Amino acid sequence: MSCARRVSAAVVAAAAIAVCWFCVSDRPAFAGGDDETRTILFSGRDIWRNGAFLYGGVLLAPGGFEQDGFLLKLVASGGLYRYNAASLGGAQVIGAEETIQIMPGFRIKRGDAEFKFFFGPDIEQHRLWPDDPSNSLRGHDFGLRIGFDLWYEPTAHTMATMDGSLSSIATNQSARVAFGWHVFDDQFYLGPETAYFGSDGYRHYRLGFHLTGLKTDNSQWSVAGGWARDSDGVSSPYVRLGLMQKM
Repeated sequence: MSCARRVSAAVVAAAAIAVCWFCVSDRPAFAGGDDETRTILFSGRDIWRNGAFLYGGVLLAPGGFEQDGFLLKLVASGGLYRYNAASLGGAQVIGAEETIQIMPGFRIKRGDAEFKFFFGPDIEQHRLWPDDPSNSLRGHDFGLRIGFDLWYEPTAHTMATMDGSLSSIATNQSARVAFGWHVFDDQFYLGPETAYFGSDGYRHYRLGFHLTGLKTDNSQWSVAGGWARDSDGVSSPYVRLGLMQKM
């Protein structure tokens, strides 16, 4: 099967799973008055000097998010980036990225700690102008991705979080660690963060501050900013914006 057909099949499968989920999960709510959250929509923006990315997705929990159980995470993302290619005499290359991830997972909560684990197909497309044969992230790719999220509240007014992922496509990898303290009458967490992104032949590091958990109705916002530097020697500020909404 061609990569294009695999991508189309994955998208159809993801859509079918989501539709079936909404049809099934709505019934108990009407029948028994159960208003426990089982669906979370999320999206975000990430910008720095050499890249701008968007992502969005849905997190489904058949048994709800208040107990251990199965999860399904569907993510679609895309963006533009640029770098100087050594194989092309230092010429600047513009890249466009599109990804789809379909990752079943599991949630475990013990006391004030919550752990989520995911594993599933990772489908990516990278287009380069001009073409860079030395870049392993080019064309259509189909692989597997493993990921995790950890959230811990050591006290009533502090938090610590860690997340990471690793893909079989060009050993694409990421990690983030953050700490925070409740401020302004516990309206949100504020604290430092550090992050790392990489793939074959490329590394990207960040150090900054985040604001997490600002609530408006059923939505929660997060904002982060700081300084980024990559293995090409490029440095600049970065800004990240996230939104999560319970359904």
